[in-house]
Amino acid sequence: MNKIAVIDYGMGNLHSVAKAVEYVGRELGEDIDVVVTADAAKIAAADRVIFPGVGAIRDCMAEINRLNVGQIVADAMKSKPVLAICVGMQALMNRSEENGGVDCLDFMPGDVRYFGSDLRDESGGRLKVPHMGWNQVKQTRPHPLWRDVPDNSRFYFVHSYYVQTENQKIVAGVTNYGAEIVAVLADDNIFATQFHPEKSQTAGLTLLRNFLQWDGGV
Repeated sequence: MNKIAVIDYGMGNLHSVAKAVEYVGRELGEDIDVVVTADAAKIAAADRVIFPGVGAIRDCMAEINRLNVGQIVADAMKSKPVLAICVGMQALMNRSEENGGVDCLDFMPGDVRYFGSDLRDESGGRLKVPHMGWNQVKQTRPHPLWRDVPDNSRFYFVHSYYVQTENQKIVAGVTNYGAEIVAVLADDNIFATQFHPEKSQTAGLTLLRNFLQWDGGV
């Protein structure tokens, strides 16, 4: 049985993620067990771990720290495939400038920046913040989770802050919103998306299907 743990720290549409994973598991004809939990033992027993998140990073980090989710994620990262989504991805970074500045988990190099209040497209038109809706993702390097996902596929985004990293080796996808920004980070057995695969229809479900089959290798 393929056991999937969706980490529950009270921030995020966890059941929508769980339902999407269950759906692609049925498509594969796999016997899967998806559990939404903050129980360290249940997460340790899972074959794969999903670390989602939405909302303000200050509130997310407060719950992550209160429930010791950081250690749970760190333990999972040592031995199994981990998929981080949206604020889950941002929480992996060094620090976020949201809420006046918040220390994150410091698991991946980089910071989380605000888009700004005067964001413009290439023709000078004003762009709304948050970045909300469908946008193309350019794949910057091969990865097992990109299998059968056409380059420049559209995924669904909802965010006012974005990841900035100097380590381009861990960037696996970018999108453009006022400037080129990180859409995907990948490092060993970690795959982190700024977009929501569970809300991204065919491309997102294909990515989740690949995650269920991924052994954490590249």
